[in-house]
Amino acid sequence: MAKALDGIRVLDLTQYEAGPSCCETLGWLGAEVIKIEPPSGEPARRGIGGALERPDADSSFFCLLNMNKKSITLNLKSERGRKMFAELVKTADVFVENLGPGSVERLGFGYDDVARINPRIIMASIKGFGSTGPYASYNSFEMIAQAMGGVMSLTGTADTPPLRVEAGLGDTGSGLHAAIGILAALEQRHRTGVGQRIDVAQMDVVVNLTRIHFRDHYNGVNPILRHGNRSPGAAPSNIYRCRPFGPNDWVFIHVANLDMWKSFTRVIGQPELGEDPGLADRHQRLARVQELEAIVEGWTGKRTKHEVMELLAAAGVPCGAVLDSGEVLTNEHLRQRGFITDIDHPVRGRMAVPGNAIRMSASPTEVTPAPLLGQHNVEIYTKLLGVSETDVAELKRDGVI
Repeated sequence: MAKALDGIRVLDLTQYEAGPSCCETLGWLGAEVIKIEPPSGEPARRGIGGALERPDADSSFFCLLNMNKKSITLNLKSERGRKMFAELVKTADVFVENLGPGSVERLGFGYDDVARINPRIIMASIKGFGSTGPYASYNSFEMIAQAMGGVMSLTGTADTPPLRVEAGLGDTGSGLHAAIGILAALEQRHRTGVGQRIDVAQMDVVVNLTRIHFRDHYNGVNPILRHGNRSPGAAPSNIYRCRPFGPNDWVFIHVANLDMWKSFTRVIGQPELGEDPGLADRHQRLARVQELEAIVEGWTGKRTKHEVMELLAAAGVPCGAVLDSGEVLTNEHLRQRGFITDIDHPVRGRMAVPGNAIRMSASPTEVTPAPLLGQHNVEIYTKLLGVSETDVAELKRDGVI
């Protein structure tokens, strides 16, 4: 079956998470994504953050962010390598980069440069602080973006310092914003015939993802307090301990309105609480939150998190078990939906991985493993640049690829 982005070619000059997540999404949607790496490979192939990785295989970090791509090697510090890249630009629809500030321009492939080579090309740049503004030359990582984007000041409790969130708000969040921009630019190019530049800043993205939590600011609260897991606007709404009391034996319960409160009290066998006029209003329940939470945890503490979730969800009360990584990767719901799927990596073997979160009825996703370094050199260079297999071998010997 045809895919949504069939016929779209993407040059992926990205590394680590923000850029690779953008290009991986485009690959899942059917684009031909050509990942361009130095002959030594993207540093993330060897792991990140001091994690123990197999010496004989690409890191799990790399494998999770580079599915549905082809890999070629190219030394952009060599004159021959830059000429070959310029030839690739002529064949491409999209060029994505997230190198350090000014790096791609120093290589001679800023937007003005590539637009002269190919006026139809869409170039997306993902930076910590974007291409304009006082911070444009500053380097950034996920944690910096979270600090500067406001989410870290909201995360934690009143007794803790600001905390970072493990989810990639600045990295994968920026990649998805860039992918949205690319899709819009492709549609605009369909009408105009001309490409454009897309500028995505991690700081902007984190602010965008956090913005609804700034609402207290408009009511005169500055700075906004950290509330931890307890909701400041509903009760009971928190995480609660469950049997057998392991590190992740918790469940989040969110009682948002009176109907949910009444349903909740019936499930826990205390319907009289649901009829109590002193607990009928959300603000009344908030005023008695500690009393209510003791009641809730007295009930959840006699059950497992999955038992709690099944009982409450069946009654229409929003509830979610705190799943660890192993539970996520084996979760029956995610597997039945096809989101968690198994792939066969040529070196690492069988891997359970999260796939494409975007489901399209006429553009199904087939998840393929991240490519080995330079796996598609012969295919790409012979097909797109007319280079013979003998020449490919010579380019490798000379350190160009």
